[in-house]
Amino acid sequence: MLRRNPVIRYLVHMPRTAKRLVAVGVDASMCVATVWLALCLRMEQWVIMQPVHWVAVVVAVGLTVPVFTHYGLYASIFRFAGWQATLALTRAMTVYGFVYLLVFTVVGVAGVPRSVGVIQPLLFFVGVGVSRVLVRLFLGDLYRSIVNKRKAPGVLIYGAGSAGRQLASALVHSAEHRLIGFVDDNPAVQGRRLDTIPVYAPSDLAHLFDKQEVTDVLLALPSADRRRRLEIVDFLRPFPVHVRTLPGLADLANGRVSLSDLHELDIEDLLGRDSVEPDASLMHQNIQGKVVLVTGAGGSIGQELCRQIVQCGPRCLLLLELSEFSLYQVLQDLSNRMPSLPQGAVELVPLLGSVKDEERIADIMATWRPHTVYHAAAYKHVPLVEHNMAEGLRNNIWGTWVCARMAAAHGVQRFVLISTDKAVRPTNVMGASKRLAEMVLQALAAEPAYAQTCFTMVRFGNVLGSSGSVVPLFRQQIAQKGPVTLTHADITRYFMTIPEAAQLVIQAGAMANGGDVFVLDMGEPVRIYDLARRMVELSGLRVRDAENPTGDIEIRVTGLRPGEKLYEELLIGDGAVSTDHARIMRANESYMPWDVLEAELELLAQALLTRQMVRVRLILQRLVAGYKPANDVMDWLHLRSLRTNGESKQAETPNGFGAQALGMPAIDAIKQKYANSTEQSAV
Repeated sequence: MLRRNPVIRYLVHMPRTAKRLVAVGVDASMCVATVWLALCLRMEQWVIMQPVHWVAVVVAVGLTVPVFTHYGLYASIFRFAGWQATLALTRAMTVYGFVYLLVFTVVGVAGVPRSVGVIQPLLFFVGVGVSRVLVRLFLGDLYRSIVNKRKAPGVLIYGAGSAGRQLASALVHSAEHRLIGFVDDNPAVQGRRLDTIPVYAPSDLAHLFDKQEVTDVLLALPSADRRRRLEIVDFLRPFPVHVRTLPGLADLANGRVSLSDLHELDIEDLLGRDSVEPDASLMHQNIQGKVVLVTGAGGSIGQELCRQIVQCGPRCLLLLELSEFSLYQVLQDLSNRMPSLPQGAVELVPLLGSVKDEERIADIMATWRPHTVYHAAAYKHVPLVEHNMAEGLRNNIWGTWVCARMAAAHGVQRFVLISTDKAVRPTNVMGASKRLAEMVLQALAAEPAYAQTCFTMVRFGNVLGSSGSVVPLFRQQIAQKGPVTLTHADITRYFMTIPEAAQLVIQAGAMANGGDVFVLDMGEPVRIYDLARRMVELSGLRVRDAENPTGDIEIRVTGLRPGEKLYEELLIGDGAVSTDHARIMRANESYMPWDVLEAELELLAQALLTRQMVRVRLILQRLVAGYKPANDVMDWLHLRSLRTNGESKQAETPNGFGAQALGMPAIDAIKQKYANSTEQSAV
């Protein structure tokens, strides 16, 4: 290929004076060639130039150099020649042609045909013009390519395997990247060259970053597990480089690697957690060939549950969702996946409705008679539920209660509640509502009237990429050059990918005996500040703080939001029992008998109906073990009512709960009342 021709590369890098001498030499050669060709055309045969003919050559060269120099043709850079250079060439050739015509046609030279004075300037003009165009096409494009390469970001490929070599081949042809070399842990290839590209050891990186101005490191390690990828990511963190990666082998199914396959680091790479291959028998047990209902089908977990369920081949999948747009989205997504499944294998039924609507839920259950229900419908955004207590409680508690009763009434065999780690010793209304929802199912599971339905709950922490996840927010803030905001420097959270969470929910539901509270192994908790710092540094930027005031992006602490806690837990009791699945544990959680809990829920319903939000909170405190509100009552309607009526906020008692003013017994006394029955009813 011409662009790789070493002669052309040599010409591009020649000194300016040498390039001008080459140009003069080319024009002089053109003079010789065009005089000879003019003679051949005149004689109508190929001729051998005689000594007298060289007079025409000498005159041609003698005219060309001074005229072209005068018009600046040897001072211009041919590879950048444009319209102005073309005009200059036309003027120079006009002067040249006039003088040459005058000498050999008008005056005449013995032995040289007069027609040469006309033919040669025409041929010379064409030859010079073509030579300039060729220089522009070949040398100009190559020069710009070289300059762009020099200005392009320096790139290292971590991994000299098959994927790395394919990626390098793509980079060679890209003007947007300047490939510096490979980095590989294998000593056998370090110090060698792969297709002329050097291979470095990881210990060489510090020197390379200083010398070569490396801005990007591309991880070409599709077969490496997440723990190994995390080690490499942590190794690269101190360097000011942008780290991107290729997807795993499963995503590179076509076997070819291109620049379009590169993407930002998956957050899973920052956690170093490998998912466990799902048990196919557990995945299919309650789904294959059956009618399955998913409530909250348009939410983050609900959508992924639907995707996993469709892969397991149900006869019919009922999608229940309150939001019309979310229902449309999940239906479109599932419909797009259907061509990869056997034709007509799954019937998708999109259903609009609220889980609080008993009549609607009863109609759905009676019409389709689902075998399995995955109850994912819930309000989960902690501050929003804190400000909308009544609606959050009604949706999360009564929505679960309604669905559970209708499921039992219509012969549903499995009912799986999607719960949360925020239900453990909650500091917010959302967590308390989810724990009460768990207690409803635990109590119903112990009732003979509900024995035909196996009720179970699966509790886990945050899922990556969900609507409330910090990761998309951090990415957006980093792209906008900050600041990256978090609520507390010491806040920690458990994380799991949405697909893994959905798979484990399905498998846990298949393992249930009734009343089980399953807890998913979330790995180690992650400090959110460390996560934010990693994401900034692996974007090639530096955190701006007291130690580095000239950094690129500030990490700003904004303060805990209403109901937010620093640390999340997965267990209320002291322990959990392992199961046959490595990532699923069975918790031993206490609960109230149904007759006691039902009476308390009636009191809670009355307090909600009369908008006695302080009383609502007190009831929650005595029902939910470990519930310690992190703030005063934040319900918007309650606060507005206080201001409207001129009442003093939290004036009932010093602690703000108003127990004595409501004529209710002390919290401790009520807890003692249920202590014996609660302990005896533990799962």
